[in-house]
Amino acid sequence: MSYASAAATDAPAPGRGELNSAFVVATTPTGYSPGRMACMSGYDAIADLYDPWSRSVVEDVAFYTEEAACAGPPLLELGVGTGRIAVPIAAAGISVIGVDSSAGMLRVCRERAGLAGVSERLDLRLGDLRDPPVSERLSLVICPFRSYLHLSDDADRLRALRAARRLLVPGGRLIFDVFAPGEDDIEATHGRWLEREPGIFERADWDTCSRTLTLSVRGATGETTMSLAWISQTEWRDVLERAGFTIDACYGWFDRRPYDGREDMVWIASKH
Repeated sequence: MSYASAAATDAPAPGRGELNSAFVVATTPTGYSPGRMACMSGYDAIADLYDPWSRSVVEDVAFYTEEAACAGPPLLELGVGTGRIAVPIAAAGISVIGVDSSAGMLRVCRERAGLAGVSERLDLRLGDLRDPPVSERLSLVICPFRSYLHLSDDADRLRALRAARRLLVPGGRLIFDVFAPGEDDIEATHGRWLEREPGIFERADWDTCSRTLTLSVRGATGETTMSLAWISQTEWRDVLERAGFTIDACYGWFDRRPYDGREDMVWIASKH
């Protein structure tokens, strides 16, 4: 499964006149840059659009909630966003530290936590996943929904992975998911505006030479363009080991099926 939804349909490119004139166009990726604190995150522009856009993505919630229950509180979620994972974990009685580079996404997360009655279990912090503003030592760090794909090269990947490892107690685990697209997915989505959800359009522009995806999202309340970079399963294994992790598992999906060379990877790595 990639950013192309099975339910997405071809649509004409949404013109700016079809959208709310009050929105801001942000082209900065999710904000993981040295100057992040001084600039707008690309996700700020779609903070109110994000939950409707990703409403069909639910397959990972139970997986991360189960892992959180095994680890015990508190845990750290990197790229916490609007709380799609953190709020259900908090609802299960587990405290979560959530870090995100988007102030807008954190605002929505606070609102969502309040509605769910779990605000006291969420500690939300504005920060960079390569240098999280966290001093606590934890038994579990999670980075769901492919947030590590916002890291553009191995230097950033190593920095982020080493930062996560420093926060873990001995035996603590890092769990995250990523993907590497298949040719069929690239062919089916490249350069086309698709209606992911009613009134919400996305366009994937794939560069197989640089292994980058330029993803554009538009809706009635905002639009943004972000850049993601993928690497192979072998390369992820290598960078994890270089960061000092022991790899416990690499699954092919959230039902814990073995990785079989397809697109999705769910990694569990530990600090020893």
